[in-house]
Amino acid sequence: MQHSRYPHAPSHRQGFGALFRRDSSLETRRIEEIVPRFGEVDLVGEIGLDYAGTVGREAQLRIFREQLDWAERLGKPVVLHCVKAFEAVMRELAPHALRAVIFHGFIGSSQQAAEAIKKGYYLSFGERTFRSPRTVEALRRTPVENLFAETDESDVPIEEIYRRIAQAKDLDPELLKCAIYRNYREIFER
Repeated sequence: MQHSRYPHAPSHRQGFGALFRRDSSLETRRIEEIVPRFGEVDLVGEIGLDYAGTVGREAQLRIFREQLDWAERLGKPVVLHCVKAFEAVMRELAPHALRAVIFHGFIGSSQQAAEAIKKGYYLSFGERTFRSPRTVEALRRTPVENLFAETDESDVPIEEIYRRIAQAKDLDPELLKCAIYRNYREIFER
């Protein structure tokens, strides 16, 4: 299915993500109900850790570990939500052989970006990127082979995000779009 706002974008992907709740047993039941349908989805996400939120860290870790286990067993890529938990997320990812890892809405330092890239992970940047000088620097240092662009955090059109990323990286926007599409195909068309 094509998105009407972006008719040239690849079709939507289906996924399964966490909805953190105070009663984490509800989340476990939700996972157990949804897992049989994993054959119908292309990715597991948005999952991860949000240490700025109100849900306890232990509950988040338990759910995140279970989701990573399922993604690994089923060979699905993961899209990560990571807020004030980069080191913990990297620690949890370490024992897993995941098909692909995408940090959604990456806001972090060049050092964090380099650590994720060294593992072969992808970083997705959006409008919020440009509010943080350290994240802009991380974007500049991120190879296009590890890069995605996104709009879900704002109403800024994807073409504008491409233009701003290309400008920050001193690239032609069309070349950037081609590189991002190659990344997409690398994950979803193999």
